[in-house]
Amino acid sequence: MPDSTRPDAPRSAATLLVECLATQGCERIFTVPGESFLAVLDALPDRPEIDVITCRQEGGAAFMACADGAMGAAGSGRPGVAFVTRGPGATNASIGVHVAHQDSQPMILFVGDVARGMQGREGFQEIDFAAFFGPICKWAARIDDPARIPEYIARAYATAINGRPGPVVLALPEDMLVEQVSAALSPRPFVTRTAQAACPDAMQAMFDMIADAASPVAIIGGAGWNSKARDYFQQFAERIGLPVATAFRRQDAIRPDCPVFAGNLGYGPNPKLVERVKQADLVVAVGARLGEATTDGYTVPSLEHPGQMLIHIHPDPEELGRVYRTDLALCCGVDEFAECAALWEDAGIIPFDAGAEAHREWLEWATPPASDAAIDLAACVAAMRDSLPADTIICNGAGNFAGWWHRYWRYAAYPGQLAPTCGAMGYGVPAAIAAALRYPERTIVAVAGDGDFLMNGQELATAAQYGANLIVVVIDNGAYGTIRMHQEREYPGRVSATTLANPDFSALGAAYGAWSTRVESTAQFIAALDEAKSRGGIRLIHALTDLERIAASGATISGLRARARPAGKRK
Repeated sequence: MPDSTRPDAPRSAATLLVECLATQGCERIFTVPGESFLAVLDALPDRPEIDVITCRQEGGAAFMACADGAMGAAGSGRPGVAFVTRGPGATNASIGVHVAHQDSQPMILFVGDVARGMQGREGFQEIDFAAFFGPICKWAARIDDPARIPEYIARAYATAINGRPGPVVLALPEDMLVEQVSAALSPRPFVTRTAQAACPDAMQAMFDMIADAASPVAIIGGAGWNSKARDYFQQFAERIGLPVATAFRRQDAIRPDCPVFAGNLGYGPNPKLVERVKQADLVVAVGARLGEATTDGYTVPSLEHPGQMLIHIHPDPEELGRVYRTDLALCCGVDEFAECAALWEDAGIIPFDAGAEAHREWLEWATPPASDAAIDLAACVAAMRDSLPADTIICNGAGNFAGWWHRYWRYAAYPGQLAPTCGAMGYGVPAAIAAALRYPERTIVAVAGDGDFLMNGQELATAAQYGANLIVVVIDNGAYGTIRMHQEREYPGRVSATTLANPDFSALGAAYGAWSTRVESTAQFIAALDEAKSRGGIRLIHALTDLERIAASGATISGLRARARPAGKRK
């Protein structure tokens, strides 16, 4: 056996891999352990600078890594990292890869693989990972030669963070990890992402188009967005009075007190904002992919947008002109673009009045109306807004429940919103745990529906194990609410598969060591929130709500049934 204490002694490929991760600046790994990468687990204790978080299901681990990458984009830009085992572990984790891909968030998933001699035989839990993950990530590969580990790790980091950020998947054959490698092999350094500068001619063309417009609007947030982009773009938009809407679940891309902030697009937006985008003669999209959710099925704006001009700024050239007809495309880093726009002299633009008008419309839309509901979620969000710090991070998965926070919460901090643009359930609790570990000094709130919570609620065991401080609000209406809403619209009164029989979530929270309580009125919710603020650790509020009030838009079950098309005209 080689003497591993000698500085020039050979070491295992797994040790080299962990050294490479440390050199790339990896601070935290989320994992569900597997025998296929035991050698990596054995090497990690020798690198105390890498925090290892053991999770309870690979989907939760992948969501945590995805959220960690989203928060990393606000700082170092480094991706989140997860390790899972082959077969069932990898397929469980695939949901996090899908979210990272559609959300344009940097992430690296390492998958322990079957031994090289077993490949191609359908060995135990074998999957062709490059084929399986290829369509939902930026790069998927297998490291068969341990001498190439430094190359692959450096490329994985560069691929995850450059251009449109996204996920990378690397498979690690278990026999490769235990091979001895030469001491001459050394990790490659982390290469800081250098954003491409905006072309001066294109910038001038953009300003000319804005100057010629009568009713422009901006849609922002997405690939590469960070605090620098936020500050500079807000400075630019305020200077010219440009109404600014945020893309779906990108509401922290601009401060809510910005005098030209017009609100958010996506599901359940302000109808006045939707009409403003439809009537705009110029749309300036910065960082946003203009995906299906943001554009309401590619209708706001439409794909060909007759009567409108489109300026699209994005760091990935393959995204420009890919779906939408684009009149001016700028391929550059969004933060570099925003800085250039804010500092551009003699733009020749007469400030628009529309920005202030759009902001007034948003303030009206985001003000809770009076309600006689036992639990008025709008009032509950307003109470949270008044009670919790401005830099609170709100984390949620998918479901109608999130609409109340999207409409009434003020996402004042950056990062301040962790929510999957691809609409994945079960994201909120894992994301909140990642946020609590990344920002222990900040208030972290996970908001989850009853169906949403039970997708990954078991990760509260992870939160307890690592002493995470977070508040969990479970909105319980006894149904898969979003699907029930669509069901009532299309097949009124014919309820099928959308009703849920739920546990006592407050008792379940207590089983994980949380302070927890059950509330059935707005007053009880506010009192519970005050109590939760005074405590640390996990705090869970189980809020029972009325299914009749199905959406933050004001939609009700009875109203949907009344407006539903006659049975003979259904799809």
